[in-house]
Amino acid sequence: MSIVENIVDIPMEHEKNVCGQFDAYVKKIERTLHVTMVNRDGALKIIGPDQTVQQAKRVFNNLIELSRRGNTITEQNVDYALSLAFTENEHQMLEIDKDIICRTVSGKPVKPKTMGQKQYVDAIRKKMIVFGIGPAGTGKTYLAMAMAIQAFKNGEVGRIILTRPAIEAGEKLGFLPGDLQSKIDPYLRPLYDALYQIMGAESYLHNAEKGLIEVAPLAYMRGRTLDNAYIILDEAQNTTPAQMKMFLTRIGFGSKVIITGDQTQKDLPSGAASGLDTALKVLRRIDDIGFCYLSSSDVVRHPLVQKIVQAYEDYENKGKERRKR
Repeated sequence: MSIVENIVDIPMEHEKNVCGQFDAYVKKIERTLHVTMVNRDGALKIIGPDQTVQQAKRVFNNLIELSRRGNTITEQNVDYALSLAFTENEHQMLEIDKDIICRTVSGKPVKPKTMGQKQYVDAIRKKMIVFGIGPAGTGKTYLAMAMAIQAFKNGEVGRIILTRPAIEAGEKLGFLPGDLQSKIDPYLRPLYDALYQIMGAESYLHNAEKGLIEVAPLAYMRGRTLDNAYIILDEAQNTTPAQMKMFLTRIGFGSKVIITGDQTQKDLPSGAASGLDTALKVLRRIDDIGFCYLSSSDVVRHPLVQKIVQAYEDYENKGKERRKR
């Protein structure tokens, strides 16, 4: 196998962003693709077998283009660029980056970062009801929230309704102090966090006072008909089949519904059926409902989260194989 050399020119203003602190990203790409890289004065020399040198060059060209577009390069970007290099789909990374949903209150663009997230966002645009299923950190709730806020700002819907079942994550919290809102706020805090980041606290409070944005436990949905609204049901794996049916039958004209959940993190009592699992079986043949399954490769939190999710998936798959045998 012949050894070749190739040079990638990295503009000085993008060098630190693309190469990482102490060339951390360069070293990661070296280890993954088994090439040698020498970085001097904005010129990155790549040495190795022709195929892997070309892969490394395409990875760096993608990262440079992302940096030119104003992105802060993270380890997740590097990992995803490497995973696409093995499938020769590197162009997808730049296509995904073009899809800006909205901007946060600080001006940071909100956009999908993986192909799975892009398919999820596209499904939300096309379908009236979308199920987003995947592990923690895949952006299910955050992207749904961004789509809802953008639709609200564009006048496509008259209000936003965010809901989730109020179930403890394996702990018995007992009687919480304060009024009813104080008791339910801890369960809904992740929704508030996303709202504040994308919309801003002042804008949220102004619209909430007018009843245009509502954050409420799932139990509050019973008996209502929700017209002209963007409705997000978060943590749907913790609903019962009866609750899920109740929620789905609240939908009125001009509404869009996003249902997010992680089938591996149920907090229901042992042996209780999940409304999310039942809905996926019952509704799978209805054309106007979209189903998006995100995986550990779509995790956009700290890279360690991706490794944890993958380790749990491997462990659970081994357990299933043992039970089958």
